[in-house]
This record gives sequence, C-alpha cells and structure tokens, in this order.
Amino acid sequence: RQCVNGPGAIMCASGKYSSRGPALIPRMKTKHRIYYITLFSVVLLGLIATGMFQFWPHSIESTADWGLDRRSVHDAPLIRLPVANPIPERGDLSCRMHTCFDVYRCGYNPKNRIKVYIYPLQRFVDEVGVPISSTGLSREYNDLLSAISDSEFYTDDVTRACLFVPSIDVLNQNSLRIRETAQALAMLPRWDKGMNHLLFNMLPGGPPDYNTALDVPRDRALLAGGGFSTWTYRQGYDVSIPVYSPLSADVELPERQPGPRRYFILSSQTAIHREYRAELERLKEENGEALLLLDKCSNLSQGVASARKRCYKGQVFDYPQILQESSFCVVLRGARLGQATLSDVLQAGCVPVILADSYILPFSEVLDWKRASVVIPEEKLPEMYTILKSIPHRQVEEMQRQARWFWDAYFSSMKAIGMTTLQIINDRIYPYAARTYEQWNNPPLVKWSSVNSPLFLPLIPPRSPGFTAVVLTYDRIESLFRVITEISKVPSLAKLLVVWNNQNKSPPEDSLWPKIAAPLKVVRTKENKLSNRFFPYDEIETEAVLAIDDDIIMLTSDELQFGYEVWREFPDRLVGYPGRLHLWDHEMGKWKYESEWTNEVSMVLTGAAFYHKYFNYLYTYKMPGDIKNWVDAHMNCEDIAMNFLVANITGKAPIKVTPRKKFKCPECTAIDGLSLDQTHMVERSECINKFASVFGTMPLKVVEHRADPVLYKDDFPEKLKSFPNIGSL
Repeated sequence: RQCVNGPGAIMCASGKYSSRGPALIPRMKTKHRIYYITLFSVVLLGLIATGMFQFWPHSIESTADWGLDRRSVHDAPLIRLPVANPIPERGDLSCRMHTCFDVYRCGYNPKNRIKVYIYPLQRFVDEVGVPISSTGLSREYNDLLSAISDSEFYTDDVTRACLFVPSIDVLNQNSLRIRETAQALAMLPRWDKGMNHLLFNMLPGGPPDYNTALDVPRDRALLAGGGFSTWTYRQGYDVSIPVYSPLSADVELPERQPGPRRYFILSSQTAIHREYRAELERLKEENGEALLLLDKCSNLSQGVASARKRCYKGQVFDYPQILQESSFCVVLRGARLGQATLSDVLQAGCVPVILADSYILPFSEVLDWKRASVVIPEEKLPEMYTILKSIPHRQVEEMQRQARWFWDAYFSSMKAIGMTTLQIINDRIYPYAARTYEQWNNPPLVKWSSVNSPLFLPLIPPRSPGFTAVVLTYDRIESLFRVITEISKVPSLAKLLVVWNNQNKSPPEDSLWPKIAAPLKVVRTKENKLSNRFFPYDEIETEAVLAIDDDIIMLTSDELQFGYEVWREFPDRLVGYPGRLHLWDHEMGKWKYESEWTNEVSMVLTGAAFYHKYFNYLYTYKMPGDIKNWVDAHMNCEDIAMNFLVANITGKAPIKVTPRKKFKCPECTAIDGLSLDQTHMVERSECINKFASVFGTMPLKVVEHRADPVLYKDDFPEKLKSFPNIGSL
C-alpha cells in the first residue's frame, strides 16, 4: 500500500495495477460502506415520499380530489371561523392593475393566456356552527366554476396560477353574512390582502341603501360585479358583468328576423318606482297601441309560475316571449342598477332602452353599446317616444341584430359570462395579444369568411404595373372603339383585354382597331355568358383589373385614373362609380334593389369598377351555390354577385368614387341597353333575394360616403389640380 499525506487527511491506494491502469477507487471499510448505503437509502426514500406527496391528493390547495362534477357542499370539509379572526379591509377604490395586481405572477407564456386556480370547496361556519351563507353553493356559481375548470384558463397547479377564484359563492349578497364571509376570504391560503383574487357578484347591496358594489370587505380583490355605478366602479380594474337571468336556461327563444314589430315600445318590469310607472302610463295614453305597459299578474290560476307571465288589464302574456313582439324594450333601474331584464330583452332581439343613470353597462370596457341599445337619462323619460321615433329604421334593424348577438356571445349562460370576464382580464395582462374592437363587436357572418384582407397586401401596391382593362363586348363595334380610345388616355393603363362574347360573329380585322400605346388583346369566348367578364384570363398580369362595358364612353381619363389611385389605397375593395343600394321591403318581406339617388351605397356597378384579380378566381371557382349559373341563365346580376362575393370575403363595403350617379349612353336604344328593360329592376331585386338565400346571410355593407379628389370642389386653378376633369353626375 502507498499512502500520501494530504491536507487534513491521509489518502491510501492499492499498489496493484489492473490491465487498464491503476485502481483509483479505494476499497471502503465496512463501517464506511454501511454509512453510505444508509445515506443512499434515506435519500431514495425521501425522493419516493416527495413524489407521492406531489401526486397524491392531500393538501387544501389541491383540487385533485375535487372534480367539479362531484362538487358538493356535503362532501366539503368543515371550517370553523373563530370570532377573533381578522377581517379584510373594506376595499381600495384607488386600485388599478398597476397598483393592486401582481402581473409578474402571470409571467410570459407562448399562448398569452392567464392561468386561473379555483380553491377547493369548503364549508365555512361560525363558532356555533351557523353557515356563512344561507344557500351554500348556488347552481349558477357551480356552473361558473365548472366552466372555468373546463376552459384553457384553468390550472390545478397553484404555483402556476396568475388569478385565484374562491369557491365561496358571493353572487347574491342577500344570502351572505357579511362579516363571516369576509373572515372566510381572509383565511384563504393565498389571499395576501386579495392580491390577484377575483370575486363574482351579481346582486350587490341590500336594503335600505342597496350599495352598487358588494358590501363584503375584500381588500384588493378584483370584483366582477353586476350593478356597478360610476361611483363604485374601478375603471380598468373591476369588470362590469350582467345579472344572469335564470330564464336563459329555461326558455329558448328562436332568433327573429330584424324589422318592425307589433309594438313599438314595451315595458315588462314589475317592480319599478311608482313615479316611473306613472310616467310610462302617461306615454301609453299619448301613443296608444304603440306602447305596451305590462305588470305582474294578480289573477293567475294556482300552479302557474308568475315569473313567466305578465299582464295588462286582465290580458295575460307569456314572458319573455312577449318581448319579441316589440322593437324597443324599456330597462329601468330598480332597487339595484343591474337588472336581469336586460338579458331577457337582448335574448328577444329587442333593442333595450336603458334608463339607469350612472349605470356601468355589462362588459362596457370592450362592448360598444351604442350599436345595440339606446341609453336615455332618467329625466328624459317623458321624451322617450320622440327620441326613439327619430332613429332610422335601418339602424333599428342593425341594433336588433346586434342585441341578439350580444346575448348569444356574452350573456346566454354563466359560462359565457365567466369566459368573457376572464378574456377581458387576459387582454389587460397581455395587451399585445388582446382581441380587437372588431372581434369583440362584429358578429361573424359566414364561418369561412374573414374580415381580414385576403390579398396579403400590407403595403399600397406600386403604381408602375398599372391596371388591365377588361372590356366585355358583343357587337357594338363603334361604341367599343370609342371606349378603347378613351381608356388608352389613362396614364396607368398597362394592357387592354377585349372579351369578345359573340360566337356568331368574328371580331374586326386587326387593321380596323384603334391604334393605342398599350398592348391590346382580343379573347374569343366559347359561350355568350356574363360571367366571362370575371374569368381569370392568363393575359391579366397586373394585380388591378378595370371591368368596363363596351358602352361606357362617358368616363373621363381623370375619373379612371383617380379610381385606380383610390383602389391602390384599398386593394381589397370594389372601387366603382355609380352606386346602388339594397333595402328591406317591410310590406313584401324581402330585399329590393334601389337605383334612385340616396344617401347610402352598398354596391357599385361593375360596368366600370376596379378590383383585385384575386376575385376573378373566387368568382369563377369559389362562388357559393348555383349563383354563377343563375347569372348566366338570366343574363343579369353578375355585378351584384361580385358585390356579394367581395363583401362576404372581406366584410367591407365598396368604395364609390366621384360624383357620377348613372351611366348614360347617348347612342344606345332601349333595345340595346339591358338596364333600360322594364323588367330589369324587378329581376335585380330577385337577384338580391336569391343571392342572400344562397349565402345564408346578407353580406352587403351600407356606407354613407364616397371618395373625391382633395381639391375637387376648391376654388383653385384647374391646372394645379391633379384631377381637373372629374366628370359630372
């Protein structure tokens, strides 16, 4: 053996060498071997115990033994609250996300989604065994917790949680013992003065004052409340939620087509202040059958649920079904600002008329209530009828449609309310990934459509390539040549493509065509179809296409060039000249085509219109149903079909440019001009109804503006204007 003195120890090694070199590990003495074996065993047992501790249901902060399907008050452990337990502070009205919320708990994650932890259910009682709540866990709160646990927000790992939701039900303050509930909140393991905790409350306050926020002291906890006023709402911190209507789960109201209803105004609330009821009765006397004023029923048969009935002078109405019979429905403040009636009214597709001063409307942080309701100051109640009569019919229909969609998306269930609340908080924490105004407020029309531009053109297309003019013609040679000559004067013309749609006659010889600087190509079709004008011809090499008829000789080169410049700024739109409008005919119960002068536009004629060639492919290969064949069979409405297609894909309206209202062909006769036929307007109305039926919706968007050159009307020298000859009406 060889021994070497080392600092503080003596190291000895065997003097023998193996075939692979000297033995570097000394042989242990028996007592050392026993020591290391014992140490290794202890470490191994510790690791096993740790693993069992992590995965075995055990602690108060684990939900592994609290599947929400089995959530029952009877199975929950009993927790006694000593009288001396601390009580949280009342609530800090100055709290904001940057002062009372720890965003660092949320951290960064690739999905930009907060994680929500639900405390396991416990039964809290005072020292003598009286529960803190008279109702325990309500069905509504159980539904809410179940929805959260089934969502992508949920985590059962308390260490990963960004937001904590107590399983203590505070939805209805009337059922709570205020002091004891506050003590129970303070006992939660992660309470930390309410930091990052979320409470849901729909019925705040109590008699006689009926405070507009939960009276339970809650420290810094966020409150999703159903009756906030401007005095109690902490903007950007709390979330205003609706008061859930139990009728939502019990009554299914089919969606009704927007339009005029049997009654103009309806009031269905039963417990409103006598002064408001007196004012409503006065409005009823002045306006007669236009206003229906309902109250609770006093003469119902035994066993009939009074909550499902309303009465007027002995006449009984089913509630909430009667709400669908009115254009506007009154939602007045009661003892509380938040009213479940608002949810019932939205479900019925009735436009709510809200008279509740200082009320913070549900989810108003993200929802644009001007699109779905009318908010009137309480002092203006006597003027309500006049105010509502001043709203245009089309706007009322849009509001009816939006009201119903708000209910479907955000009010229809406790799940919808809970998920909307969490999404709003999520958007605050990850603002760069937040939902846009359009996503919150624009109902999806067709599943495969998108409001995003399908053209993938983040920048304005360059001016240099210009546009390709596609002229559809049959046999009007003289008019065709004049159109070609006029178009050739447009600086941005890159190519002119003539679609010869006459199979019985050959196009003129090459020597007879106008001599122009741009390339001119003639394409002969196999069949006389209007859809040939929108075929994606290989000859179209530019992104911009100008579709133009062979009789549109009145457009000036300035008009055409300006139209192209506007298209460059909006390459996903139809940009055209004469505008047209679709209207709902209430008497006939269907859509109609309007070509008279109006303040609104929803279509532009493709007799002269710019668009992206991408839409040629969609028209030819992706047009829904039998629309393309229907157009070819009727030799009409290809322009309406293109307007439907573009609006449905982009979710946007066309752009009308320049003041021109009509195309006037001075040399065309009634025989030559298709649009002058007596049956033309009737058939185009039929087209709109046909296309709306095929699309399953009305995609056309109505706008009230057009695009004109900046100096068009200015008293300015003509030579200094970019487009001096912009044409006439």
